Amino acid sequence: MAPKYVYFFGEGKADGKADMKHLLGGKGANLAEMTNIGIPVPPGFTITTEVCDAYYKNKQQYPKGLDKEIAQNLSMLEKLMGAKLGDSNNPLLVSVRSGAAASMPGMMDTVLNLGLNPETVMGLIKKTGNERFTWDAYRRFISMFGDVVMGIERHYFEEILDKYKKKSRVKNDTDLTTEQLKNIVEEYKEIYKKNAREPFPNNPAEQLHRAIQAVFASWNNPRAIKYRQLYEIKGLIGTAVNVQAMVFGNMGDHSATGVCFTRNPSTGENKFYGEFLINAQGEDVVAGIRTPEPIANLEKEMPAVYKQLFKYKNILEKHFKDVQDIEFTIQENRLFMLQTRNGKRTAPAAIKIAVDMVKEKLIDKKTAISRIDPNQLDQLLHPTFDPKAKREVIAEGLPASPGAATGRVVFSAEQAERLAEKNEQVILVRKETSPEDIGGMHVSQGILTTSGGMTSHAAVVARGMGKCCIAGCSAIHVDYKKQLFKVDGKVIREGTFISLDGSSGEVMMGNVATLVPKLSDDFATLMTWADEIRKLKVRTNADTKIDARKAREFGAEGIGLCRTEHMFFGENRIDFVRQMILSAPDVKNLKTKIAYIQKEISNAQNNKINVLKKDLARAQNEIKYPMTAYMSALKKLLPMQRRDFEQIFKEMDGLPVTIRLLDPPLHEFLPQEENNQREIAKRMKISFQEIQEKVSALHELNPMLGHRGCRLGITYPEIYEMQVQAIIEAACNMKKKGIIIYPEIMLPLISTEKELIILKELIQKNAKEIMEKKGVKVNYLIGTMIELPRAALIADNIARHAEFFSFGTNDLTQMTFGFSRDDVGSFVPEYIDNEILEKDPFQVLDQEGVGKLIQIGINGGRSTRKELKIGICGEHGGNPQTVSFCHGIGMDYVSCSPFRVPIARLAAAHAALEQPVSRATI
Repeated sequence: MAPKYVYFFGEGKADGKADMKHLLGGKGANLAEMTNIGIPVPPGFTITTEVCDAYYKNKQQYPKGLDKEIAQNLSMLEKLMGAKLGDSNNPLLVSVRSGAAASMPGMMDTVLNLGLNPETVMGLIKKTGNERFTWDAYRRFISMFGDVVMGIERHYFEEILDKYKKKSRVKNDTDLTTEQLKNIVEEYKEIYKKNAREPFPNNPAEQLHRAIQAVFASWNNPRAIKYRQLYEIKGLIGTAVNVQAMVFGNMGDHSATGVCFTRNPSTGENKFYGEFLINAQGEDVVAGIRTPEPIANLEKEMPAVYKQLFKYKNILEKHFKDVQDIEFTIQENRLFMLQTRNGKRTAPAAIKIAVDMVKEKLIDKKTAISRIDPNQLDQLLHPTFDPKAKREVIAEGLPASPGAATGRVVFSAEQAERLAEKNEQVILVRKETSPEDIGGMHVSQGILTTSGGMTSHAAVVARGMGKCCIAGCSAIHVDYKKQLFKVDGKVIREGTFISLDGSSGEVMMGNVATLVPKLSDDFATLMTWADEIRKLKVRTNADTKIDARKAREFGAEGIGLCRTEHMFFGENRIDFVRQMILSAPDVKNLKTKIAYIQKEISNAQNNKINVLKKDLARAQNEIKYPMTAYMSALKKLLPMQRRDFEQIFKEMDGLPVTIRLLDPPLHEFLPQEENNQREIAKRMKISFQEIQEKVSALHELNPMLGHRGCRLGITYPEIYEMQVQAIIEAACNMKKKGIIIYPEIMLPLISTEKELIILKELIQKNAKEIMEKKGVKVNYLIGTMIELPRAALIADNIARHAEFFSFGTNDLTQMTFGFSRDDVGSFVPEYIDNEILEKDPFQVLDQEGVGKLIQIGINGGRSTRKELKIGICGEHGGNPQTVSFCHGIGMDYVSCSPFRVPIARLAAAHAALEQPVSRATI
């Protein structure tokens, strides 16, 4: 049986249905579904995604039999419509639209009003009795065909249109006369001929063939590729093409076009939301060419049509059980539904909608959880403007996407991307955005447009990205050539800081102060549902009581990584740390010398013993000063560290706290610049030369592979002893106050079993002495961070002594790849572009290599210690893909930064829904 490439829909019956998105694309599948359930849809046919796939695989050649199928379906459409493509008396016009399985709004191409030529224009005038409408449709068709099919830059056509409007002193296209539109058509044809180097094609069959080809070609245009990269859309074979009978919203004051949502996509409120334009086509609404009216006004303008639209939007939402984004056209008081799809929404709206729909019994809790993208929660956790902060409002527009954004004004997507690479915050200011701006929109803090409405390209894309956006700010006048905008007598040049309030629509001068957002009751409800479903626990990486408190507010179930070195940089501490470090090498060298002399004495002949004893006495005397300075510094640091731990234990009452002993190399605490070194020398009352010598002595060729982690504990055990004392004393003190504490002491960078044995004995000896002295018994764990490939490979041996593992994936990734995470920016983007790497391995865990080492480590560790507690504490812990991986391989918990805790909680629930894997299966 020959494959089927074209699917028809019309007259209440369609070949396809909603679950055929992979074949018909989202638009085609939903058009078929709407047709089947009795929604008024203009008839047409869909050319499948398989044709697009074949088109690219076969060097832009279509599969055999396609032309015949298209001809057969076109004939069916003509028969149904009682009109014929190219007929000079009763012409049929069609639209040609894209539609992939995943929604990609505005990224691919569309051609409207196809089928017009000098003969069919006369036929359409005769058929409709509306000459002005016909010439308006013709000029639209020429510009759209020229742009989409031939790649002629649209501004050539727009300049002609603007010239006529300016000459006539009118604002809108609708104010132009029939004669003016005729003249515009002729000038458009000249522009087309000049740029395409051929006359505008008059054969409708040729027009259709070339339009279909252009839509397929748009699957791989730069903006579509960029969009798929940004939203990680993968596994699709191409776009479908929908050829549909035209219905016209530009036939006069009883015609209109619009976009609506069954609920508010910004707030989630269960209220009909949308916009429409009288006497317009769909491109006018989404392109922001004219500022549309709110959908509520349609009830006044066309009450009967509004009633129908309200009815159909309810039917569609109940049928698809999700918020619907609907495009419609009204032709001479008759309503047609052109498209429906699941509506993109902000994070607050997504949560409210999901919770409300569970309450309304449209969906269940699991469906609600699965509908919220964990990454989308990031939108909820960013600051909002402080209402008490001074605001210099210079303009107001439409609040198209909520949030707070500040940055430097830029007027092009390219400039936005350039500055973003330099870590500059930018606000993209445009008259209106287009799909070509997608890259600049992605890197901007916010988007400001002077025209367009709540469903314009800027608004829809910004909401999907979670970007703050203000649209239709007509008080602002942009001058791209001079790189500035004017508003109320003010001139705002590129590089000036402005602030956008996407919730109120206010544009403000300067950098307005912000506040941490408060989370809604719906958010709490959703997270409770997520917690009921997930198996993986979520901890936080926190080094201060403030971080610990914030993480606990976000639902953290303990601290998975407390980095003690971060505490050393605190106020009034760094000098003591430096005093300790500057005396440490002398202590170490003299200790080595003393040990050597003692060994020599034990083996020496009698005639040498006295000489060696004198050497020993000198060495012991020499060590007194550096040892005094060394221990004095540690003694001063002890109460500071103890207080830090007491505060953290208090915040984490009843929850585990994993504390990593000192990890980075000592040189990181010392100043590297000469002026800072001179200042330290003066403060510490030693010579500048001595400081330089100490810094030089501690210098390492590759610090990440050098004297750090547990190696510090072996060579400078007093540092770890001080830290253990601070931890255990803090735990004892808090226990006396009724705080429930679960300290977990983590040894970093273990690569051999012997390292762990030595340091575990040090910890246990000190802890025992402290608890006996305090008269308090504290239960604690000793474990290690698995961050070296060797540690993962010998995990079975390490687990003999470690009571828990925490995978430090930052270093494990560095060591496995041989990449430095500080330098990957110079080549990893190119690796991703060339598909050498799928993702930056420091953002998304490399499951193929690093992940395999983790699995080896888990299996080895649990083969020795069955109930070994295992987590991950690298930055990957808050990445949803990594969370899913950790769930699947049987980890107990992930740990991440406080603001990513909710993301990890939701991602863990997603993982439990998608792959109900338990530890027993590993």
